[in-house]
Amino acid sequence: MADVEMKPADAKSKEEVSKETKTTSPPLSPVAEIKSNAALMEKAVHNIEPRFTHRVLRSLAAIRKRLDDKVLHDAIAEVYPKDSAVKASLFAWLPNVPAEDQSMDVDSSASPKTSPTSEPVPEVEIYLRLLVLHHLLTSKSSYDKALELAQETIQRIQSLNRRSMDPIAAKVWFAVERAYELGAELSDARPLFLAAQRTASLRHDDETQASLINRLLRSYIQYSLYDQADKLISKTKFPTSAPTTQYARYHYYLGRIRAVQLNYTDAHTNLQNAIRRAPPPRTAPGFYQAVHKLCVVVELLMGDIPERSTFRHPVLEKALHGYFDIVKAVRAGSLSQFAATLQQHAAQFEADKTYSLIVRLRQNVIKTGIRRLSLSYARISLRDICVKLHLDSEEDAEYIVGKAIRDGVIEGRIVHEKGWMECGAQKSGYGPEVSEMFSRRIGYCLELHNESVKAMRYPLNAHRKELAAAEGAREREKELAKEIQEGELDDEDAMGGDF
Repeated sequence: MADVEMKPADAKSKEEVSKETKTTSPPLSPVAEIKSNAALMEKAVHNIEPRFTHRVLRSLAAIRKRLDDKVLHDAIAEVYPKDSAVKASLFAWLPNVPAEDQSMDVDSSASPKTSPTSEPVPEVEIYLRLLVLHHLLTSKSSYDKALELAQETIQRIQSLNRRSMDPIAAKVWFAVERAYELGAELSDARPLFLAAQRTASLRHDDETQASLINRLLRSYIQYSLYDQADKLISKTKFPTSAPTTQYARYHYYLGRIRAVQLNYTDAHTNLQNAIRRAPPPRTAPGFYQAVHKLCVVVELLMGDIPERSTFRHPVLEKALHGYFDIVKAVRAGSLSQFAATLQQHAAQFEADKTYSLIVRLRQNVIKTGIRRLSLSYARISLRDICVKLHLDSEEDAEYIVGKAIRDGVIEGRIVHEKGWMECGAQKSGYGPEVSEMFSRRIGYCLELHNESVKAMRYPLNAHRKELAAAEGAREREKELAKEIQEGELDDEDAMGGDF
């Protein structure tokens, strides 16, 4: 046998080397990434593949943080040919970059760049306009310029009227809203949003329609026009194929509207849907905190106490500090503690637009305090209730206690002539109500069991495999018995013994 030459132990295969080079390759520079995104958008338009456009838009949040004047100037210069009119129009929105800073900011591994000879598709122009618009919105001095660029970009999109531009148009409308919110009044953009929403609905452009509905709801809520926001929700249908992030915003706005309308159950359901559909807390901490702030207040208005683990979340712990103090005051039933906490964190609640909802919790605090007093005393005067709950007068105490008795919060009666409240005996742990509750629970469990059994699925003809195996065993036994009778096997061989 010929000798085989052994490879040295430190030799590496080509696959291992290629894997190492891939892992150690430096990340793309912002200019190279923008140029790569422009190529993807051209590929999406030519091959009619919107997934490439969505891939570009998913990287928008990350690339926005790396933009500056030089990056945008170099990217536009590399994407467009030298004598391009679109290139000149894009440069007009950027400040003049010094000549020494106009070098190409690309990776060292890239091949030498050549100037493009043809104009890219219009989608690339709108993408670059979107990047320039986000960059202008980072500086307060350029808000007016960003507003002009936003208006011009919308006119450009409407004049082109291309269906391949629909995904990026949804992102542009968000930037337009920010430009109006920072550079002017958000209400000025409302007619523009309404007209665009009607057009998107007629064209079945679900992404743009979902974005514009959220823009309108934010505009109405910003100016406390909750009736108009409710009419918009009743007259429109949110697209089912909308992105998850748009759905999360829609449920949040819907929860805020329902909370103002005293429909706390629906508000809590919508806020829970917003939390489930929201991006990860580290990705979008601001939205995650805003939803939980409103959700905590709604749970308190429903008479529930939020879980303590919510306030220990690393993203929520600092943001929900004031709301945690409110929860403690409501749980203790102390009206003085509630008033002090409300006054201490009033500025934060006003900024979060939850102050008016938290003021409604005063009745919950009083009900909790009355419930505690009814469990502690068999009979207590209305004057003592005023002192303990910090109420204004005995008439207010009598009215509040009477309403609590009528609503079923406590059991008792008011003796008006003697000026006290007689508390009813504490409910026993057993009785017809408890028995009925357990019966409902047992019935629910039995029904769930029956439905689970009905929903079980068994493999088809699974019993035939067992029958075939048993039939094969019987055949083998018959053959073995026949061989023993013919004398080919002794009993010891048949038993498998080895003596």
